Amino acid sequence: MENQPRRGSIAVALGTRPEIVKLAPIIELLGARARIIHTGQHYDPLMSEAFFKAFSLPPPDIHLEIGGRSRGRQIGEAVALIDQHLAEEPADAMIVQGDTNTVLAAAIAANANDIPVIHIEAGLRSFDRGMPEEHNRVLTDNIADLCCAPTTTSEENLIRSGISHERIVVTGNTVVESATRLLPPPEQRAEILKAFGVDQNRFVLATIHRPENVDDRDNLRIILDELGDLEMPVVFPIHPRTEQAVERFGFEALMRPLRVTQPLDYVDFLALFAESALAISDSGGVQEEASVLKRPVIVVRRSTERPEVNGTFAHLTRPGPAIGQLAGAIVGDLESVHARLATLASPYGDGTAAQKSIDALDALLEKVNDTG
Repeated sequence: MENQPRRGSIAVALGTRPEIVKLAPIIELLGARARIIHTGQHYDPLMSEAFFKAFSLPPPDIHLEIGGRSRGRQIGEAVALIDQHLAEEPADAMIVQGDTNTVLAAAIAANANDIPVIHIEAGLRSFDRGMPEEHNRVLTDNIADLCCAPTTTSEENLIRSGISHERIVVTGNTVVESATRLLPPPEQRAEILKAFGVDQNRFVLATIHRPENVDDRDNLRIILDELGDLEMPVVFPIHPRTEQAVERFGFEALMRPLRVTQPLDYVDFLALFAESALAISDSGGVQEEASVLKRPVIVVRRSTERPEVNGTFAHLTRPGPAIGQLAGAIVGDLESVHARLATLASPYGDGTAAQKSIDALDALLEKVNDTG
């Protein structure tokens, strides 16, 4: 019995939809070892609770409720609360994923308590200092004791930034496991299309939520205009931040041509994406999911931290007429575009990223115990 892993010994911090999606396979493999700390960074139930249910995850062990605050307050309050929790209930390790405020806060708090930090999806770089996420991931990579890089490109970014080879392992990306597992079969996808009133390959799926797009009046107006002018129906799951911006700027009329829905659960999202003509999005995760579902995505941003798919599954452009032009070019040659993408492997691995990450974690803990 003394060799049995301690229950709740591995803290896993999350607070947003992408973190839940990508950490779910790791939490499942950890089993009783996992201690889930939910910061509540996404405070809308449809943006978090629905995803716990989809992956059959146990409820969080700790819920911090930091949603609805500014970036600085979110990070500051989360650091203080996680620090207090870890001081009272130490963990053997802290796992974080991606580049959110939650990630940076949990990494700082764990480091302050001499707890090893494992950064899942380490090494991504947009080289755009205007992105808050860029600062979060760079700082977290430098704090982390183990950087799980999804690709060799990410590994090279880490090495160039001075992080030693000993702290890096290339694992692939757990989004491959999650998307493959939850993608419903064709019959169920057909039922979901029917419920949304769209036909296979005859609609666009759009998601826009980044501050550079929705907090900028001109950018948001241009994007909504471009979406509204597309010849195909546009299904638009609206993020709470986007919904608030539309109301603040008085853009309700620009939403009328779109089929606006509340945030989707992950199964519905995957089904719609897999059966769409294309997606238009500013999401990082959607770029990765495109490579799993073999659908093109127009990425509406200044920059991307996922160059592995740019020019194949993803096409980067700023807000403007290029959105409609790119969409028109894809739709005009849709059958061959889909056929070509179907032949391309995802650059994010073979669906074993979670196991490789757990193996690297256990090797790190064994090393820590041997030297401790």
